[in-house]
Amino acid sequence: MADRATGTTVPREPGPAPQPGRGPAAPGPAGRPGGRWVALLALAPLTLLAAASWSGRWVRPSGDEWCFLPVVRDGGISTLVDTFYAKDNGRVVNALLVGAYATFDVPGHQWFPLVSGVLMLGILWAVTAAALRRAAVTAPAGTAPLVAAVVTALFLFASRNTYKTFFWPAASVSHTLPPVLACAAALPLLRARTRTGRRLALGTVLVAGVLMATLSEETTAVAVLVLAAAWLLAGRIAGERMRPFLRCWCAAGVVGCLIGGVLLYSSPGLRIRRERHDAGTAEMVAPDSLLSSLEGFAHILGMLLTNWPYLAAVAVGVLLALLTRPTGDGPPRPPRTAGALAAAGVVVFLLSGYLCTLMAYPVFGVHVTSSTRIWNDFVLLYLVLLVGAGTLLGRAVRRRAARTGPPPAAAAVVCARVCAVVCAAVCAVVCAALLVSVAHLDTAMRARAQAWERQDRSLRAEAAAGARTVPYTPLVIARMTEPFDKRGTPRWSAACVADYYRVDHITLGTRRP
Repeated sequence: MADRATGTTVPREPGPAPQPGRGPAAPGPAGRPGGRWVALLALAPLTLLAAASWSGRWVRPSGDEWCFLPVVRDGGISTLVDTFYAKDNGRVVNALLVGAYATFDVPGHQWFPLVSGVLMLGILWAVTAAALRRAAVTAPAGTAPLVAAVVTALFLFASRNTYKTFFWPAASVSHTLPPVLACAAALPLLRARTRTGRRLALGTVLVAGVLMATLSEETTAVAVLVLAAAWLLAGRIAGERMRPFLRCWCAAGVVGCLIGGVLLYSSPGLRIRRERHDAGTAEMVAPDSLLSSLEGFAHILGMLLTNWPYLAAVAVGVLLALLTRPTGDGPPRPPRTAGALAAAGVVVFLLSGYLCTLMAYPVFGVHVTSSTRIWNDFVLLYLVLLVGAGTLLGRAVRRRAARTGPPPAAAAVVCARVCAVVCAAVCAVVCAALLVSVAHLDTAMRARAQAWERQDRSLRAEAAAGARTVPYTPLVIARMTEPFDKRGTPRWSAACVADYYRVDHITLGTRRP
């Protein structure tokens, strides 16, 4: 592998040599956009991510975290793991991650957006770079971080409820982080060159499947469908030498998910949770659940298809096609199997979305369409498909420009540059719009944080003075659950708030802190 200022060249798996006379030569380096501005364009989504991470200083506990914090404070992470496994939901890995930030109380909530955002960006960056190397293409420096940063920004901030997607640690651990962590399991596969590397890839995906099943049921379902599709289409994805290994890798991942599923579904906590929500297998596959889940997913799909910021995913895919070039001498052309792979991807996405909706329906009912955090389990796959569609579109534009003249080279240069400018503008506009949305959310979060701090000091002072019942004023943000509903009726988290402040009960406060 030779690194240069203009790009990276990586040897590819041996394949048929390009045949002469199969069309005009591909445009040279001048036929694709220069790489100098790629890093500048990547600053737009990176700035968005940095600004949102800085807003994380206003995050304060809410929702489920009222119950996690007293458990970790009094018994440590091991007690939380035991509570999840024996009473709550059986997700022991989920409990480990929750305990990791709950151990630090409020500062853990404040640092979580920054840590998780950097982690997700780093994983997607590494996967994108490894995929480009595996595809044996040259790309200007900054191409991989540009694609990864745009996808990360869309995944986190183009949501209909950014607070629950990015800022609320409990939802992020269950629905935002898992899809990205699942992508990380593909890194050893993309980097495997030796027998030892392949063994490491098999072991990694097996362990990842076990851990994923005890972290997020919905993401595990998506992963199994993706692995099954990759196994079936291995002949179209990999060459003859890599095909058996790819199928073994997919099988190992599915086996890991099944092992983890057995551990999860045999846990007392999941059984109690399903009984509590009347969410057994019979209820899930009942005709009413099947039909209502289908209607709910159709509604979700409509909202995803009309969410205009996702146009940036298509735009960055077009840029990816314009910025990359095969290492061989042949013209850039979509693979013959591109259509079949695209169709398979759409089918997997539709099945994944419906299955996630079906799994969540017994718990959320008709509110499953408004529980946007559950969408994240399959939205990342949707964004990857949009990037892939943009890549195919960009390659088609380049080939058509190269076939028409006059002269072909000049037409290719002009077309590539015009498309690059348009797509770059789309990415910049989307990032700017999302930055404005994050700024508005920052204002609301700051107001809540200041009120939360004043109320926290007041409640702690009353508890220290010997009070056994204290008034709590709800501080709602982004439709988060508070200990009292609009009518003043206590909710399940009211007892957890009392435990957090070491009192017996809390009552509905009427005075704004």
